[in-house]
Amino acid sequence: MFIDELRKYSWDDTTRAIASKTPRDVELALASERPTVDDFMAMISPAGARYLEPMAQLSHKYTMERFGKTISMYIPLYVSNQCTNKCVYCGFNHDNPLKRVTLTLDQVKAECEAIRRLGPFENLLIVSGEFPSTNGVDYLEKVLQVARPYFNNLTIEVMPMKQASYERLTRVGLNGVVCFQETYHEDRYKTYHPQGMKSIFEWRVNGFDRMGLAGVHKIGMGVLIGLEDWRTDVTMMARHLRYLRKNYWQTRYSINFPRMCPAEGGYQPRVVMTDRELAQLTFAFRIFDHDVDISYSTRERPSFRANMMKLGVTSMSAGSKTEPGGYVSTPEALEQFEVSDARTPRQVVEEIHALGYEAVWKDWDKVFD
Repeated sequence: MFIDELRKYSWDDTTRAIASKTPRDVELALASERPTVDDFMAMISPAGARYLEPMAQLSHKYTMERFGKTISMYIPLYVSNQCTNKCVYCGFNHDNPLKRVTLTLDQVKAECEAIRRLGPFENLLIVSGEFPSTNGVDYLEKVLQVARPYFNNLTIEVMPMKQASYERLTRVGLNGVVCFQETYHEDRYKTYHPQGMKSIFEWRVNGFDRMGLAGVHKIGMGVLIGLEDWRTDVTMMARHLRYLRKNYWQTRYSINFPRMCPAEGGYQPRVVMTDRELAQLTFAFRIFDHDVDISYSTRERPSFRANMMKLGVTSMSAGSKTEPGGYVSTPEALEQFEVSDARTPRQVVEEIHALGYEAVWKDWDKVFD
């Protein structure tokens, strides 16, 4: 399991190693055809910030070679904000006084129909808080069965599960799983996740192995930008991605870098990442892993998403509602985060086409069971 690999690396030593990188280290990294994690550290280092333009050009080159002028479209469906966890940064925190909603299957069906009216989406991301007695595996299985006739690609972003549960869900149409480790800083992890199943660091970080062992078609990864030093966190994620590719090589991978916003309950991010830093990170990851899908959600501003679309980003959400039933059923429920790009899917796609790119709604089919 990855926890054994992760514990070979010191957080503080990694932080110091990144800070010590020189311009020469960055130049050697950009010249490498097969960049190592050490090269990745050079590219995201303070020294790497001076090389933004050559990094952008190289990122564009690799993106064009692997993905061409395409942007894969997806949309989230929040089915529940009930949660047993007490994550200090999340609006769904168990202790926050908000209206708790778990959609009925009829409401899930109505949401799917409303999303289909927004555009020809085929990639649906089903999101839920962690409340096993209400929105556990049994509930998720039924949600997938309701959603399958409407969408060809179903991904979940829910509580980490057992390998057998992932296997069970793949049999009813699950294609992918997204899980944010939040932070790889094991000592600080408990500070942000004081109670609930999510407080168990080892269970969460090893969840990706369970996904791989279950044969999940696509695994999405990410850390929350705003908790700990972002450079060290994403380096740990780069190590994790390299490990997963070696051990579960038949699986596809995607990454996301959500920049945190103030949350219900008064939480303020400890670390703020600038647009230039997010661009630097995006370029570095594309150069480090030419094939990984890099996703930007509606957390990011329209102009920034448009610029990054040409330089490394390969999938985007559009028309997102981040509260349970936000498309038609219960729009008054609390949203998990406030979107920055509130344009309709049609408006987003018009911009994609104006920039000379193609919006891709469906990019694979599972022909044989």
